[in-house]
Amino acid sequence: MQISNRKRVMVTGGAGFLGSHLCERLLADGGDVLCVDNFYSGNRDNISHMLSHPHFEFMRHDVTFPLYVEVDEIYNLACPASPIHYQRDPVQTTKTSVHGAINMLGLAKRTGARIFQASTSEIYGDPSIHPQTEDYWGNVNPIGIRSCYDEGKRCAETLFFDYHRQHGTEIKVARIFNTYGPRMHPNDGRVVSNFIVQALAGEDLTIYGDGSQTRSFCYVDDLVEGFIRLMASPAAVTGPVNLGNPGEFTIRQLAESVLAKVGGRSKLIEKPLPQDDPRQRQPDIGVAREKLGWEPAIGLDEGLDRTIDYFRNLKAA
Repeated sequence: MQISNRKRVMVTGGAGFLGSHLCERLLADGGDVLCVDNFYSGNRDNISHMLSHPHFEFMRHDVTFPLYVEVDEIYNLACPASPIHYQRDPVQTTKTSVHGAINMLGLAKRTGARIFQASTSEIYGDPSIHPQTEDYWGNVNPIGIRSCYDEGKRCAETLFFDYHRQHGTEIKVARIFNTYGPRMHPNDGRVVSNFIVQALAGEDLTIYGDGSQTRSFCYVDDLVEGFIRLMASPAAVTGPVNLGNPGEFTIRQLAESVLAKVGGRSKLIEKPLPQDDPRQRQPDIGVAREKLGWEPAIGLDEGLDRTIDYFRNLKAA
């Protein structure tokens, strides 16, 4: 009997938007993939096409509880990532980030697995420097309505680096900036999916504030490539590493681009800005370029076309 030399890779939050794309890529790269999700914000439809794959396994599990499996690599993506989802149960959001990190790091320590943490640009809060570099400590409200996510992710990073220093755990920490693409949840409140869903339904597009706040939008395939490169990088490259598209757009520009592509008679409607909403967000990706040889390849124009096609087909189904 021949023993497989395939790498055993676990993805927590594997049925989510990013997780499902990562699972696909890992299968394509020849891995044995264990997808772990409790469907709090993930979706079975995102992984249904992989369930029959001989090297894909799904496990329904909440990472706030320990997990005992044998793996070579762990991608820890488990956590609701849109304000609508993470503010629905803020205590659970913090527990997912903190207890989840403790449990996954414990598993990595026991098995000797290399572990990747999907951190976030929310680490930087409402930044006072622009663009944001990895050595910036951030400007975060610790008691606001977004704190469950922001501070949960900050604490997770603390745990990752303490496990690395104290136990020699091989860690990889990526700070993810706004990402979009197929399989975004239609009702997750994220700006790209919001605008596309509203435009396809012929509804007016909702802008919070005057739309002058900026974001940088990275297409999901580019982001997953960054994940793979970071995980495969030398052990000394721990991160944190910014992963995102440095192309900066105002929210109003994004809305106008979506309207131009979808057509129709939708207008832009302004509503009050949510509490602690960052005024600007743009990654400095100098570290990713130098350490990983990575930068995005898909521009906003092409990425929006692909994403609009996905939502148009979803609506027609």
